[in-house]
Amino acid sequence: MRENGSVECWGTNNFGRSVLDYGQADPPEGKFTSVSTGYLHACGLQTTGEITCWGRSSFNRTNPPSGIFTQVSAGTTHSCAVRESGQAVCWGMNNYGQSNAPSGTFTQVSAGAWHSCGLRENGTVECWGDDEYDQSNAPPGRHLAISAGTRHSCALSPTGASCWGRRDERPLEVIAELAQTTSDTTTPDPVTPDPVTPDPPTPTPTPTPTTTYTAVSAGGFHTCALRSTGTIDCWGNNANDRATPPSGSDFTALAAGNSHTCALRSTGAIVCWGYGANNRTMPPSGSFTALGSGSDARHTCALASGGAVSCWGSNISGQSTAPTGAFSMVSAGASHSCGLRSTGAIHCWGTSASGRTTAQTGTFTAVSADGGHSCGLRSTGAIVCWGLNTNSQATVTAGTYSAVSAGNAHTCGLTSAGAVVCWGANANGQTTVAAGTYRAVSAGYAHTCGIKTDGTIACWGRNVEGQAPATRSP
Repeated sequence: MRENGSVECWGTNNFGRSVLDYGQADPPEGKFTSVSTGYLHACGLQTTGEITCWGRSSFNRTNPPSGIFTQVSAGTTHSCAVRESGQAVCWGMNNYGQSNAPSGTFTQVSAGAWHSCGLRENGTVECWGDDEYDQSNAPPGRHLAISAGTRHSCALSPTGASCWGRRDERPLEVIAELAQTTSDTTTPDPVTPDPVTPDPPTPTPTPTPTTTYTAVSAGGFHTCALRSTGTIDCWGNNANDRATPPSGSDFTALAAGNSHTCALRSTGAIVCWGYGANNRTMPPSGSFTALGSGSDARHTCALASGGAVSCWGSNISGQSTAPTGAFSMVSAGASHSCGLRSTGAIHCWGTSASGRTTAQTGTFTAVSADGGHSCGLRSTGAIVCWGLNTNSQATVTAGTYSAVSAGNAHTCGLTSAGAVVCWGANANGQTTVAAGTYRAVSAGYAHTCGIKTDGTIACWGRNVEGQAPATRSP
């Protein structure tokens, strides 16, 4: 903001490598007293006290409420502001409750990625929204200023600064400055609507095992596979022991989520491990026949022996509130789920953002949900996808397929000839398939893994955490 009150912006003005121009670096004319930049939008406080926002308009992030305000903060896909009365108000995406500002009066607000924080008149900090890494669990005490980041928050106190939340995003000890920067390589809008910012690597990734596999599931930043012996191997990001499977040789299926994994024993019982927020590692009792989760899912769904679906974990968008009736397959996305009816029809539930729960009509043999889109395999071998398509993840490469796997922002299909074809986001090489003939494929958050016909596993894409090693021999 210049001395005359005008705003000038520079840097990227589009969606990553996309040719789409959202105009976040093209501020309007006028005089402002402050400005705040978000991910693909920005907001400014005019000298009149009114707010003007510009840039990407999805989820109404650029449509501020009317009124007189004293401060504004633009987040990833939402924004927050303080009214003249001290009331905090937020608008835009609300998949984690980040736009549900609490009552009372504030002197400052800060909009992060999927959470928000406010500074009360008495100096205490209150946060709301996503709390997976305790980024909304503000410490007590008197503070002077706050800043909400991606998965952490920081506050300035009379004695210094302190931070809380994800440790490998920002140290929790007192730091020298409060500011956090966002690189140009930040991934597109999270969950619903777009991909989530990739998790940083863990210090010591679990090494990839070398054995024969019968099933593989690529999660957020870890991968798990089922051996022919009924044992499970996992590798990659091992935060919260998500890559440390339980012992036993009686497993028949598995499904890796964003930061947890669940597996099915031969008895029909389910066991889960990893990050346990929202009870995602506390499956229901009973006998089940199949599991479904996704690389950006914070919930899991399972198919009971009678065809009924049960889901557990995060349910902020109704993604874990399964409909009644019989299903033959189930899959869990970021904030939605889809199931295949015994009739061959697909039924989806959860958030309807970007049309991800508006399933295509017709007869299908398989369904896969992840991120903000869903895909189904028709009885003809054709794949159709619907929902979020910002990375062309729902724009299917034509062909005849025998399987489909939706990742966070990409999709892969397996042809009847054993070839894997992938489309969508490829910033990490997740759609650049390793050579070979395959019998199974699993698309993860930013990596993909497949089982070759000889029982070995090959992975490609993001491998910072060790989740996508090259082909391994048994």
